[in-house]
Amino acid sequence: MSRRDVAPAALLARLPLFTDLAPAALARLAAQATRHRLERGEVLFRQGEPALGLYLVVYGDIKLISNAPGRGPRLTGLVGPGQSFGEPVLFLEQPTLVQATAASDALVLRVPKDAVFTEIDRNPRFARQMIAGLAQRVQALVQDLDRQASGTAKARFVAYLLRHADGQASLSWRLPATKREIAAQLNLTPEHLSRILHDLVAAGLLRMQGRQLFVPDTARLSQEHVRLRRKPLDVPA
Repeated sequence: MSRRDVAPAALLARLPLFTDLAPAALARLAAQATRHRLERGEVLFRQGEPALGLYLVVYGDIKLISNAPGRGPRLTGLVGPGQSFGEPVLFLEQPTLVQATAASDALVLRVPKDAVFTEIDRNPRFARQMIAGLAQRVQALVQDLDRQASGTAKARFVAYLLRHADGQASLSWRLPATKREIAAQLNLTPEHLSRILHDLVAAGLLRMQGRQLFVPDTARLSQEHVRLRRKPLDVPA
């Protein structure tokens, strides 16, 4: 999306959660929305802080990090343009479960909790869209758990790459977090992830320079994923 200054109502209208809302509803929500421009590495909110509203990414990427005692930080999700986050704790009225940090320069809109609840009460269509968004989140979580429970560790990482390729013939992408954080998200050790990256590079399926990676042929990578899914499970990393 463009990084020019655009009215909040116009920004909201571009986001999937709000595309079907009437102009009056958009105007009500936009009137209370606040902009948060973040530089890479800047924290939007910290784990345990009060949930203040619904967050929507206009551009950039936001990584969600959980920090549990004895385990250290763990990347639990990456939110990109057009996506929202913060809904579960908003409706449960609990403190935030993760820290939200900009993985790149980003613009995030925050719609306050009271504005969201008021619009849900007056607008059944908005309520249905919120429910659909939460249902999609649950479905994605179930699919992620299924991927982690089946196939090899290498298959899990290849599936991770293919999700970001989104059907493109090739993929040029910068890892949005450190290798340690991505390894934790995929239930791997950093050393195991390094071995997987080395094997994919050696096979010509992947090229890397620092955190920048390039997949020259996603169809070939997809074939490798099918083959890996048929292999016996790895010994846990």
